[in-house]
Order: sequence, then C-alpha cells, then structure tokens
Amino acid sequence: MRSTPTAIPSAAGVDPVAAAAAASDPARRQRLAGLAAILLITVVAYLPIFRGGFIWDDETYVTGNRLLRTLAGLRAIWLEPGPPQYYPLTQTTFWLEYHLWGLRPLGYHLANVLLHALNAGLVWLVLGRLAVPGAWMAAAVFALHPVHVESVAWVTELKNVQAGAFSLLALLLYLRFALGRRSAGLYALAFVAFVLAVLSKTVACTVPAAALVCVWWTRGSLRRGDVVPLVPFFLVGLVGGLGTAMVEKYQVGAQGADWTLSAADRCVLAGRALWFYAAKLVAPIRLSFFYPRWTIDAGVPWQWLFCRAAVGVVAALWMLRDRIGRGPLAAVLYFAITLAPALGFVDVYLFRYSFVADHFQYLASLGPITLVVALGAAGARKVPALGAAARLACGGLLLALGAATWSRAHVFADQETLWRDTVSKNPRAWSAYNNLGTLLLERGRPAEAVPVIERALALRPEVPEIHHTMADAWNRLGRRDEARAEYARALAVAPGYAPAHNGLGLLLLDEGKATEAIAEFEQAIRLRPDLPAPFYNLGNALVALERWGEAEPYYERALQIAPDFAEAHNNLANLYASRGNLAGASEHYERALALKPDLRQARDNLNTVRAQQQSAPTDR
Repeated sequence: MRSTPTAIPSAAGVDPVAAAAAASDPARRQRLAGLAAILLITVVAYLPIFRGGFIWDDETYVTGNRLLRTLAGLRAIWLEPGPPQYYPLTQTTFWLEYHLWGLRPLGYHLANVLLHALNAGLVWLVLGRLAVPGAWMAAAVFALHPVHVESVAWVTELKNVQAGAFSLLALLLYLRFALGRRSAGLYALAFVAFVLAVLSKTVACTVPAAALVCVWWTRGSLRRGDVVPLVPFFLVGLVGGLGTAMVEKYQVGAQGADWTLSAADRCVLAGRALWFYAAKLVAPIRLSFFYPRWTIDAGVPWQWLFCRAAVGVVAALWMLRDRIGRGPLAAVLYFAITLAPALGFVDVYLFRYSFVADHFQYLASLGPITLVVALGAAGARKVPALGAAARLACGGLLLALGAATWSRAHVFADQETLWRDTVSKNPRAWSAYNNLGTLLLERGRPAEAVPVIERALALRPEVPEIHHTMADAWNRLGRRDEARAEYARALAVAPGYAPAHNGLGLLLLDEGKATEAIAEFEQAIRLRPDLPAPFYNLGNALVALERWGEAEPYYERALQIAPDFAEAHNNLANLYASRGNLAGASEHYERALALKPDLRQARDNLNTVRAQQQSAPTDR
C-alpha cells in the first residue's frame, strides 16, 4: 500500500489540556513556564507603548465617550445601539477601566498588552488540543509578530484583543466538546464564550466556521453531529454581523461614493486583500496605519489575477490533500474565513481611507503562522540532526520579530510620530495629513500646520473636514478672510456640514456681528443637534446681545450633551451669579475647575462669588 506523507499530522484525539491535569509536577511546571515565557516576551516587546497616549478615534471610544462617566451611561451602552458601534461588552470594559484609572493611558495600554499575551497563551492551548507540531512556537510568533502592534498599541482596538480572547476560549472549549467528551457543560461554556466574543466585536462571527475547519482537519470529514451543535453559534453570529453592518452603514456613515462597489468589484477586492495580508505576514515591512487605497475596477482584467490565484491555491490544496495532508488547506481556509468580514463584502467606515488594515487580520493571521511553523517543526522532527539549528533559527526569528514589534510600538507611542510615519509610507494618506495638521494646531503650531493641511486639501479637496481644519489654522494665524473662504468652500462641497456653520458663526461673533452669528449657530444646530459647541456659542451670542434669559437654556443644553464642557459650566455660572443665584453659580464654577483646573476665569469668578457669599450675612 502506498504511504502518504502528511505535512501537518492530524490530531490523535488526545486532549493535551486534560492530559496535563493528570501529568507529573514537572509537566505542569513546564506548561506554566511556557505560559510565563509568552507573557514575558509579550510585555517586553510592547514596553514602548506603556509611555504612549491616546490616538485618533480613542477620543470617540474613550476620552470623549461620555457614556463611560455614569451608571446611566452603562445602561445606554447596552440598550441604545449607535455610533461608534454596538460592541457593548467592549464598551463595558472601557467603562470599568475609566472608573479604575480615569483617562490615564497606561492602564488602557497595559490591559491590551495583557489580553494579547493571554490570547497567545490560548493559541498555544488550542493548537496543543489539535496536536499541531510547534504549537508553542506558533503562539510565540503570534505574540511577537509586528503586524499585531496596531491591535495592541491602539487603545480602541481593545475590541480586537478582547474579542480574540473570547473567540479563542470558545474555540478551545468547543474543540474539547467536539473532539473529546461531549459534555453539555463544555458546550454551554463554549456558547457563552462565543456570545461574549460577538458582544466584544462581531468579527467573532466566523468562529463556528473556523471550528468546523478544525474538526474537518482532525477527522477528514464532517458529520451531521459536527454541524448541528454549531447552528446556534451561526445564528448568533449572523444576527450580530447584520446588526453591525446596519449600524456601520446608517449610523457610522459607511455609505456614499467611497463605498460604491459592484459585486464583481468586491470579489476583485477580496482576492487582492487576501494576498496583501499574507504578504504582510511573510514580510512585515513598511507597516502603515493607513495603506494606499487601491482603485478597484473589475473591468480591468489583471485585477482578477489575485482572485483567480486564491481560488487556484484552494483548488490545488484540495486535490493534493491526500499527498501533502489536510493541514495546508485547513490553514488557508481558516485564514480566508476569519478574514471574510474585512474583505470588502460588507462596507466598513475605514474603507474611506483604505481597504486594508493590520488590525483586520488579528486572529486570521493564525492560519499562515501555524502552517509555516508546523511545517518547520514537522520537518525538524524528521531530521533530528537539525534540532540544534532549528532551535537557533527559532530563537533568531523570535528575536527579529520582537525587535520589529518594539520598533513599531514606538511609532504608536506618540500621535505626531504615528501620523508622520504614515505619510512617509503613504504620501496619499489625506486623513493622516489632516490629523497631523489638527494635532499641530492643538499643540499651538498653526504656521507649521498650514502646509500639512494644504497637502491634504490637494489630495481630497471635496472633503469638508479638511477645509474646516484649514479655516481653523488661518483663524489662529489671525487671517480671518482666508478662514472665511475655507468655511465657504467646506459648505460648497457639503452644504450640510454643521461645523462650518459653527465656525462662520464664531468669526461673525468675534467681529461683533452677534445677530448674524446666531443664524449660523442655529443652522448648525438644525443640522447636528448632537453637537454641544453650537448651543454653547449661541448662548454666548445671546449674552453679547444682553439677552441673558434666552441664553441660559442653550448653555444647559450644551451641558446635557457634554457634561464635561468646562467653559459652558463657567458661562452658565456667570448667568446665575448675575441673577443673584450665588449657590448655583458656585456649584458650576467648581465643576468647571474640576474639569479644567487652569480655567482662570472660572477661578477668579468663584473667588468673587465666595466673597459675596461670605459678606451676605453681614449685609443683612
């Protein structure tokens, strides 16, 4: 009978986790040492990020997320789906973190790094359960691969590492159920872990399909009893995925010209993205926060090459499965299935900037990583003489990956470094230029910001946000006419862009044209009643016209939207003080100072009010 070599041996039905429980003390110590080593190398590789801060949409998820402040906010997290996304368990974790360490970024970064280390440990356990050669090495490569820095160093991507933890736990528990004793308890725990993964981030919806791939690889076939238990998993994943797609499109804003792709275009995009992600795993060079956005056109014949090549690889591995084993095909299928939510078949807002991102392949990367490591480990076993050389090669690989991760983590430690790194690698990253310009304005460097924002405008003159940023720069430089012109350009390309109306109103108010300013603020409010600034500015305009009674509800509305709006507290307190409500004024001045201790006007006003309160009994 002809023997058939197997690249990656099938699992032998032995549960290493269960076996370890009955193993000797040295075996337990070896397992603990392996987990400790994963934790150590992960923390060391990510040390640079512990000095980092928040970046980009961390403001939306954390620093500016008012839902994190109160118990009412926690309720809204679960019961009121909406932007930035309905990931209630992730938002709940952020809520807990906020109440543990406030807005100090170290705690958030530490949590992400520890979760990533936990995930690497779970990878080891899952691969061990499947008896994959080189399981620990694959877990270590996963822990140290620089393509994962974006998922770990970016606070917002807690959703990725947390969903990853619950996904891997669900997979581990389900495999123990499916391939070992079919315990109702194991099944229930796996299902609960999967639900928690979906509530963290709905990309976890692919876990049941990944579980089927693992079972098929182990047994060589799928039975009805393998599929039926996963039906509830598929249903939960489907509901979660559809819900996320709806929120992404109708509330986050993933619709319009940047998302108009035909079905054929999406197939072309999926094929190209698969090869892009595989290439970044093999050669993680020139990693970027925003990669160049491809021009996708299914009418161009060469663009189909990626898709055809991907299908060809799957077909070839299927035909060769009896000769080379099922492992390579299982790894490729896992990779493609886990990446599916990010391949372009569903619109996500990030496609506005690029069709690919490092964090999209966080769990999917396990397919290629496991395949390459397992092939190497299986080969080394066949040639024992290569053992020492193989160990040396593994050590060198981990050292190289760790150094690359250390270097990449430095990029994420500072926003200015991140945006400059991005535009150096992707000179067409208009959003990175705009973000860099905004950051320079916030740091008091408007003259330096102008050429940066001009570069963004040259790339995307139809984007109103960039015109708004440029207007802010001109305004800070005292060039009001140029600022007014930029606001007008913003409204020319997007008449419903509320911040431009608010900006024009501020210019008019500064020029003493309060009545005209009110019209602009009112228009901004009609367009975006969720923005606090137009309400606050309208209150200021009414005060300028000495219409104090009319101003009060606008300050109050601004504070309803943004309770941490220090200037609104101060100005509302001014109204209270002018009417003799010294207690109310004192309360709001104190709130303003608690939020913004360097708000000198609030401190001076509070001292004045306290002096009046102390003298009041004497006056009587």
